[in-house]
This record gives sequence, C-alpha cells and structure tokens, in this order.
Amino acid sequence: QVQLVESGGGLVQVGGPLRLSCAASGLTFRNYAMGWFCQAPGKEREVVAAIGWTGGPTYYTDSVKGRFTISRDNAKNTVYLQMNSLKPEDTAVYYCAADLWGSATRGASRYEHWGQGTQVTVSS
Repeated sequence: QVQLVESGGGLVQVGGPLRLSCAASGLTFRNYAMGWFCQAPGKEREVVAAIGWTGGPTYYTDSVKGRFTISRDNAKNTVYLQMNSLKPEDTAVYYCAADLWGSATRGASRYEHWGQGTQVTVSS
C-alpha cells in the first residue's frame, strides 16, 4: 500500500521559513517524480514545485521562484520543500504527490499517488 505522509506544516509569521517533508512508503521511491501542490480555500489545487525521478529537472511556479526549494533524499524515501520568505498568499494546504517515471511533472492528473496534506498558515 502506497503512503505519502506530509509533515512540517504549521503557523509561521510573514518572512519566516518552513520546511515540509513527505515520507513515502510502499513504492520504489527513486522511480517517481515528486511534486508539491497547494490548495487554498475556494481555489483549485495547483503545482508549487516538482522534481524528476532522477533528481532533476526541477520546476517551480513563478510565485515561489527564489523562495522555495524542492529536494529529495532517495535513501530516506523523502522529498522536501524548503519555504523561505513566506507570504500570506502562501497560506494553503500543501500536498505531495508521486508520478512514476515523471520529469518535474506539472499536471496534477499525471500523479498517481497523493498524501493527505499539511496546513501552512502565514500570519501577517
């Protein structure tokens, strides 16, 4: 049974950092592209960042370029999202997802497995 478990969300002040983690089990992690998505209330789920199964390439949506960094540790079956200089508009539920043999996949429909999400709230 595939499981993706996000952690690291919480309440942070504007400008602060937060690191999200997503631990995967039940799959051959190194064969999967991994993505981070966010969904704010009343909005559609959208891609934040993605990383290919080989560790590259990476993709970032424009609003997070220069502030967020996606990385993966295949030995730990974990993908990370380092979030710096957080803004109130970053407030959302953040999900990780896995796409077999993907390459920094942007489309949510391509991802086969999803985590339950972790809430990130940025207070001003």
